[in-house]
Amino acid sequence: MGPRQMAFRQAFGYSLPIMAGYGFLGFTYGLYMHELGFSFWYPMLLAITVYAGSVEFLMGNMLLGSFSPLQTFLMVLMVNARHLFYGLSMLERYKGMGWKKFFLVFGMSDETFALTSTVDVPKGTDRGWFLLWLTWLDETYWVAGATLGALAGPLIACRMNGLEFVLTAMFVAIFTDNWLKERSHVSSLSGLVLSGLSLFLFGPDRFIVPAMALMLVWLTLLRGRLEGKGGGK
Repeated sequence: MGPRQMAFRQAFGYSLPIMAGYGFLGFTYGLYMHELGFSFWYPMLLAITVYAGSVEFLMGNMLLGSFSPLQTFLMVLMVNARHLFYGLSMLERYKGMGWKKFFLVFGMSDETFALTSTVDVPKGTDRGWFLLWLTWLDETYWVAGATLGALAGPLIACRMNGLEFVLTAMFVAIFTDNWLKERSHVSSLSGLVLSGLSLFLFGPDRFIVPAMALMLVWLTLLRGRLEGKGGGK
């Protein structure tokens, strides 16, 4: 078995929790777009090119409204501003990836970031191909779910309330797995405390960007200590 095939096999196993979440929520997104009157081409192509779940849900109503590129730009920037902090934290991890880095950056969704930033590459597995396959598989799950949901839309008539909770459950599972593997819980506890503080100060609609900024500054200050303990692993 070649290095690419071995990396794919390893990455597939690690991506299964994402498949459950993305497949389910992507299916819901496809149903939602069908209910808005779009053919399956729209959610499928948006899933491939935009690949930002929150924004894609918003774009359904944007496409039906009046043309306002500035408003759309600002809304998308506000919703996805947290990815600026994701990118900064992954500079070292994606270093030396060559051409793979372009797709790794494009495909770095919330869930992919949560996985690739904490996963230990299996021994003997090519690191670049492993991270690339993880990212590609995650996007594939989302695209497939969105497409199937839109195709199944005419055949399904049921209430979709509460299905988005699947992503919350998936994040809890990833956090728990990372907690069990850590030797030091400084990073995890810092994230919980700073997120809670930001939620209290800024409210549920505005706390994500301040929380990410606080975590970036705080963990940068603690970098020497964390690296001395193996990065908290």
